[in-house]
Amino acid sequence: MAMNYSEKVMDHFTNPRNVGEIEGCSGCGTVGNAVCGDIMRIYLDIDDQNIIRDAKFKTFGCGAAIATSSMATELIKGKTVQQALEVTNKAVMDALDGLPPVKIHCSLLAEEAIHAALWDYAEKNGITIEGLEKPVSDISEHEHLEVVSDEEDL
Repeated sequence: MAMNYSEKVMDHFTNPRNVGEIEGCSGCGTVGNAVCGDIMRIYLDIDDQNIIRDAKFKTFGCGAAIATSSMATELIKGKTVQQALEVTNKAVMDALDGLPPVKIHCSLLAEEAIHAALWDYAEKNGITIEGLEKPVSDISEHEHLEVVSDEEDL
């Protein structure tokens, strides 16, 4: 099935930003999607003013998963923890000029991975981040998400 990816998606897939890990990171979050097998880990370096100085990622997954993690890390660098929490999957998709419908779950993975890393940071520091809910490790556990499956066509 041919998919039309935007130039920005292709750019972030072929030249991903912020790949790697941060030694002694302030927060690290890993989420996956059992349905498609993608796994995304985001590392954060957060300073005393709650500013994200650096963000890196390691993603095992499709091109869209790599592109969304790359863009997500770009969107949260330099932001406060509170601003990073507002980086939704829609913000990631908009920044990439959209994703094919069957790849929208990749942007949800990016949003959840940010939340998981922020949760880890909050836990390590004994703080509460306003509006942050405990993340899930597998986004396919979110029942409100529509899992697109080919089996319905059979």
